[in-house]
Amino acid sequence: MAITGVKTLVVNAEMRNWIFVKIETDQDGLFGWGEASLNWKTRAVTGAVEDLAPLILGRDPRDIEQIVRVLKKHSYYRLGIIGATAISGIEHALWDIFGKSVGLPVWRLLGGQTRDKVRVYTHLGLGDMKSVYETFDPGALRDKALAVVEKGYDALKVVFIPYSGHSVGIGARRHVGRLMKTLREAVGDDVDIMIDFHGRPASTAVALQFIEELAPYGPMFCEEPVQPGDTEALRIVTERAGCPIASGERLVGFEEFEPLFRQNALHIIQPDLNHTGGILEGKRIAAAADQAMMGVAPHNPNGPIAGAAALHFDVATPNFVIQEEMSGAVPWYDDVVRVPMRRTGSYWAVPEAPGLGVEIDEREAAKHPFVPEVFHTKGAVLPDGTIVDW
Repeated sequence: MAITGVKTLVVNAEMRNWIFVKIETDQDGLFGWGEASLNWKTRAVTGAVEDLAPLILGRDPRDIEQIVRVLKKHSYYRLGIIGATAISGIEHALWDIFGKSVGLPVWRLLGGQTRDKVRVYTHLGLGDMKSVYETFDPGALRDKALAVVEKGYDALKVVFIPYSGHSVGIGARRHVGRLMKTLREAVGDDVDIMIDFHGRPASTAVALQFIEELAPYGPMFCEEPVQPGDTEALRIVTERAGCPIASGERLVGFEEFEPLFRQNALHIIQPDLNHTGGILEGKRIAAAADQAMMGVAPHNPNGPIAGAAALHFDVATPNFVIQEEMSGAVPWYDDVVRVPMRRTGSYWAVPEAPGLGVEIDEREAAKHPFVPEVFHTKGAVLPDGTIVDW
């Protein structure tokens, strides 16, 4: 068996572009789908896939470890998030081909089943970006949270940490506390709440001041309380926080996660299988996290194939905790793609179809061509004009 073609298909899903990767083989009707979506980097990633494709033409698609090694080592320059995302999309498609070729779901090839169902959560607003990032009013927060619970979810994530510098006033801190109190009273104790800081605090002090307001209401975790890459700062926050701390969505490959394990800098890691190098790299990261007594809650606000890849990873990963998901993000979702994710309440069922279980209607997909994504960073400016992290 040999790879004969590597193509990309971009689908604009309103709030982001999905970048699908299709790998064709010399076996009649055998091909695989992957995903390499990266917000605001669509043209860069599709170009990277095109640049990497010649390295794998003619190779056996089932030699996944070897192909990923070729893509990393024969690229010469170290790959950042764009290159790693391109590789992730290619790698997903290779697993899809491998599973189809032997008639088994991908999770079987990853070591088999470790759970009977996969717990998931979604965002405030059910994927509407304005709701996710601009809900700072207690009344709107309560109503939108209840709408998520009415859809059957028993876990949701919110982003209501204000844009911050190196210090924060008591009024802003107390407003965050009021928002969390409103949210907890609205959904009750049986619904888990996650708060995404988005790396907005510019100091450990500010991060801890916000966490002090949140911790009494029992968050499942506070996510990315400081910018990625500063392991020592993250360790300080984790040691002093009164609740679980999670991070990792912007880290690339095992080498960027390794210091977190060595310094016990987190409680829960959040690799994005769409960005960190693929499913196999995710399994390496998860195994090391398990040894460090950390759970895994994969990041995934991406498209449907990324969701399918995450589902198979979750089924086969013992220290999995909960999965972020964005199914049905647009009204025509099911016209373009059929996926294996089937939700009952706040759980996905274990899929049985071969490969990733994804089918793309390329004719329908073509009705939603690339459109430049909208930047949501307008508010990331302090009153004095200082630019801060979004």
